[in-house]
Amino acid sequence: MASGDIAHHLVNWSIGEGFWTFNLDTIVMGWVLAAILVITAMVVGSRLQASAPSGMQNWLEGVVDFIDDLVQGSFPVKDPLIAPVAMTVFLWILLMNSMDLIPAYLPGMVAHWFGIAEFPITPTVNLNTTLGVAVAVFLLMIATNLRVKGFSYFKTYLTHPFGIFLAPINIIMSLIEEITKPLSLGLRLFGNMFAGELVFLLLAMLPWWAGLVMGEVWSLFESLIIILQAFIFTVLTVVYLGMANMQDH
Repeated sequence: MASGDIAHHLVNWSIGEGFWTFNLDTIVMGWVLAAILVITAMVVGSRLQASAPSGMQNWLEGVVDFIDDLVQGSFPVKDPLIAPVAMTVFLWILLMNSMDLIPAYLPGMVAHWFGIAEFPITPTVNLNTTLGVAVAVFLLMIATNLRVKGFSYFKTYLTHPFGIFLAPINIIMSLIEEITKPLSLGLRLFGNMFAGELVFLLLAMLPWWAGLVMGEVWSLFESLIIILQAFIFTVLTVVYLGMANMQDH
């Protein structure tokens, strides 16, 4: 693979210009993977076996137990919304991240069959995806704060952390604190996945035998990163929603 091909693999299939640019590859893959997740859950749910679960049901039950333990172990509050959101976030991000393990040349080859110049298939390599999910979690956190605390939630912007007499400084500090939450969520996931994609593309420039060996080694390491990043995003989602459920004292 030539160095020019690396940039080619990082170019999205897009329409529009400027702010109104839509990365169709990211949108299509995100919705397709979400549909796969929903359909799989519906199929497994319709064939539940209470006595001896196996296969996908066994794996999904393990994920449910993991999320349940995470939510109950993190906060004493009871909110029926946190666990479903956390499970959805974990499975969807895990599925999107996993697309990074597909060899880099395959998406482009299949895309060319349909007359598409390029079609990157890992949605989380696109900053729009990671920030989009992070902003969705952030808006849900704001909505939870308002649901639990009412408009008294906005009082914290005036009094935290230096008291009411330094309200202007408190507002600035609180806004910075709030804005960094979705930014850190989105940028962390994007940075790790984008770096992994670049390594795969650089390995593709090596001789085929070296690329094959190093690619297998990096795939094992990347598998850990894929799971870890989904886990970190989910844990922080649970933390933010859990904090939103806690009454200020």
